[in-house]
Parts: sequence; structure tokens; C-alpha cells
Amino acid sequence: MSDADALAPPASAGTSSPARPSAGAVVAVLAMAGIVVSLMQTLIIPIVPELPTFLDAPASDAAWAVTATLLAAAVATPTVGKLGDMFGKRRMLLTSIGLLIAGSLVCALSDSLVPMIIGRVLQGLSAAVVPLGISILRDTVPAEKLAGSTAVMSASLGVGGAIGLPAAAFIADNWDWHVLFWIAAGLGVASLLLVLFFVPEAGSRAGGRFDLVGSLGLSAGLVTLLLAVSKGGDWGWTSATTLGLATASVIVLLSWGWWELRSKESLVDLRTTAKAQVLFTNLASIALGFSMFATSLVLPQLMQLPKETGYGLGESMLTVGLVLAPQGFVMMIMSALSAKLTAAKGPKVTLMVGTLIVASGYGLNILLMSELWHMVLVSCVIGAGIGFTYGALPALIMGAVAPSQSGAANSLNTLMRSLGTSFASALTGVLLAQLTTDFGGHALPSEGGFKLVMAIGAGAAVLAFFLASFIPKKRPATTEGADSPTQPAEIAAAKA
Repeated sequence: MSDADALAPPASAGTSSPARPSAGAVVAVLAMAGIVVSLMQTLIIPIVPELPTFLDAPASDAAWAVTATLLAAAVATPTVGKLGDMFGKRRMLLTSIGLLIAGSLVCALSDSLVPMIIGRVLQGLSAAVVPLGISILRDTVPAEKLAGSTAVMSASLGVGGAIGLPAAAFIADNWDWHVLFWIAAGLGVASLLLVLFFVPEAGSRAGGRFDLVGSLGLSAGLVTLLLAVSKGGDWGWTSATTLGLATASVIVLLSWGWWELRSKESLVDLRTTAKAQVLFTNLASIALGFSMFATSLVLPQLMQLPKETGYGLGESMLTVGLVLAPQGFVMMIMSALSAKLTAAKGPKVTLMVGTLIVASGYGLNILLMSELWHMVLVSCVIGAGIGFTYGALPALIMGAVAPSQSGAANSLNTLMRSLGTSFASALTGVLLAQLTTDFGGHALPSEGGFKLVMAIGAGAAVLAFFLASFIPKKRPATTEGADSPTQPAEIAAAKA
């Protein structure tokens, strides 16, 4: 019997496939699904300035086509992760991809604001694909391949985002904007079919009763929080709407926590989340999400500002995308090195190394920002750091939770990163709006403003390093993760 067979859980009821797909095929298919989902984040960026014209709507309303996806992803990720643990991760993976296809088709057929927002919400509801994929890998991939496989799956987020921008810009420049969404729907269908044929349903299903109250409470708390953060700049940070939403989010989330601690079948096991390894990994993820998103906000603006400013490069969106595209491939390459370092030193060390690389990338950007090759170098250095951190985070999470909780735990960690990116977007917007220079009667972000954001990005990465240092080097043998029938390499490393 091969190692893969020995590690394979019993087939789920209704499984009729006579031969188990190879681990390589499973990883490739899941990584493709992750790339397709992450494409949805950058797909719309090249057409954002034209959306008011395309949809015959005010710019403030058209912006909801972006915000709606963020809110839907935040709501769906923890809920779908929990449903995967309860009723089957593959089933929820297929459901998520189905929502992506439906959303893409709605957008492709849209010519007005309301259907576009509905389509973007459906696309956002597919965000749990990556954490579900990581959890499926834990159940299906041999121990010696799991560290590398989860690192590749995590890196798919960065790869999709990096290649999506130039591809979307090229398509938008040469064809009708609806083509973007037709292509997204086609990629979704391809991913769905590949998952059906190559990804088995494996691992135990926790079953039980779904915590509907907990799901609604967390969703309400996240939506009010993210609305306050993402729209505060437009509404005014001291406006009644922003302050009211922020206050409501605090009240709702505290009430939700009270409910979860008393619920027998909670949406999120807060006691497990409070374990040092999970807690500090999630806190570091918020800081990392903040740090990693800052580069996505700063570099494109720098490259597109007029050369006459003295620091802008005057490039097109297509050029911006091509400059940033190598970052995704660097992430994928570094994910393999991340797995090797995790196997040798443990995921905590890998995470800390990655945070320092990200911080150094921002430091480099403060010094080098006047040529296109500077931007390529900086984005690749930061991408290398992201590749290390993305590989380490799921290893740390899965090393501390039982297999029956891996979907919910990985989804929560993904949510923490998303919160960090939302905070980064809000703070960067405020700083660049305040620190401006006059250019032909227009206020543009100043060079000092960009450098300050870079310094804050470096500081956030250093904060992630500091938080990661509190992750325990060794877990007690009695933790819930010990009920796994196998101990994958990176989980064993987390204990070492």
C-alpha cells in the first residue's frame, strides 16, 4: 500500500470513483480554483473609473460594485468554512464556485447598477474557496507533501491577483468590458468541472446543528465594521453614519462573542481561537494583511501619476499590471522554499522570516521609487515575503486545531487577513488625501505621503514579526489537533 493510500480517509458515501486522483492533480486543481477566485478581486480595477458611464450611475453609487464584493466575502468566509466542516468541504467548495459562475454571468449580462452589484455580491460569496481548499489538502494529501501543497494553495491568492490586473487591463482596452465577466464565468465552469473529476470528498464531517444566530450575528458585526472602515472616508470619519456603524459593530460583535461562548454548537469555537498558537497567528495575519495590501495601493498610483510631478512615472494601467505581474510568480516560487523552511525549522520561523522580507521590501521602496525596474524589484521582494508568510499561516492554524475544525479555522484566518487589508485601504486613503501637492490646480498625493505609507507598511510587517514571536514553539500533546489520524510534516514541525 502506498503512502497516499495509507493516508487516505475512507471514501464518503456516494463516492463511486474507483481510483483515487493523484495528490499532484488535487493540488493543481485546487490551486487553479484559488487563482480564479482571487482574479475576482482585480478583475474590475481597470474599469472602475469608467463604471459610472457603463452603468449610468453616480460614481459614489458605482463604487458599491467594489465594496459589495468585500462585504460578501467577509460574510461568506467564516460561514462557508463552518458548513464545510459540518457537511463536506468538497460540497461547499463546489457551491462556492457555483456562486462565482452565477455572479459572473449576472455581471456579464448587466448594463445597470443593481444587477452589477448583485453579481459582485455572488462573486464575493465564493471567497471561501482558498481556505476550503487548504482544509481539503489536509484530508487528502500525503504527509510529506502537505507543507508544500498548502503553501502553493495559499500563494494562489497572490498569483491570481497579480496576473489578473494586466490581463483585465488588456481585455478592457481591446474589447467590451462585459468580456471580462464572460471569461470569469468560463474559468469558473472549468474549475467546477475539474473539482468534480479530480478532487475527492475526504475527511470526517462533524455534522450537528448549524449556528444560524451566530452566523447572522457575525455577519452583521462584520458588515457594520467594514462599512464604517471602507466608506468612512466618503461619509466623513466623524459623521453620524460612520460613528453609528462603528458603535453598532462593537455592540454586535461583543453580543456575538457572548452568544458563541454559551452555544453548544458555535459557529466559531472561541476557546480554540484563544489558544496562543491560533490567537497570535490570527493577530499576525491582521498586521500582514495590512502590510501586504499597502503595496497594492501605493505602487499603482505612483506609476500612473504624471511624470511632471517629479516622482510619478506616467504609465498606463496595462503597464502597471505588467510591472506587478512578476510578484505573483515570485510568490509561487517562494511557496516551495517556504515549505522546505517549515519542514526544517517550523512554520513559526517561516512566518517570521517572511515578515522581515516584506518589511525590507517597503524599506527598499522608500529609497527606490523613480524607475520602473525599481517597482519590479520592490514588488518582487515583497512578493517573496508574502510567499513565505502565506505558506506558514495555514500550517500554524492546522497545527493547533482538530481536522473537524480546519475549515472554520482556516476561513477565520483568511478573514483576519481581509480585515487587515480593509484597514490598510482606509488608512492609506486618509493619508494620501491629506498629504497632497498642487499640480495644475489639482491636489495629488505627495511624495512624502507615499513614503509615509511605505513606512507604515514596513512597520505593520515588523508588528507581525513581533506578534509571531509569541507563537509557542511547542504545543502540549493533548491539544485537539492530536486527534488527527496522521501528523503531517508541517503539523509535526509546529510542535517542534
